[in-house]
Amino acid sequence: MKNRSMQIKGTFKANIQLLWDIWTKPEHLKNWWGPKGFSATIHKMDLQAGGEWKLTLHGPDGKDYANRSIFKEIIPLEKIVFEHFNPHFFTTVLFETQNEETQINWTMLFDTPEMRETMFVSIREIVIAGRHFLPTKQF
Repeated sequence: MKNRSMQIKGTFKANIQLLWDIWTKPEHLKNWWGPKGFSATIHKMDLQAGGEWKLTLHGPDGKDYANRSIFKEIIPLEKIVFEHFNPHFFTTVLFETQNEETQINWTMLFDTPEMRETMFVSIREIVIAGRHFLPTKQF
């Protein structure tokens, strides 16, 4: 099956430890995760293979969106793999140092091309609105 994946890349003028912390520590992650206008509450983040990640995204319209994922693979400062439920997809996030910068390569693999397209439209709208799926705040 083709056209089931989506990839987002970003390069940051930050060391890899800082970017890793922004992605893996709830006190940082809650500050940037989700669409523009949303806030996030991290209920659980057990960062190990088999560990559960539960969060709620709070929409500007007052609606709450529960999210649940299971971590599949964690290689500190290199790789995060998790399975997300509802909608179902697998995510791989790779961290790589390049000179004095860090590149993040985020790939999502969806069950169907249709689900990928649905998510692509949502993500494109979020990016156009100015909120990215990669950290943009200073930490």
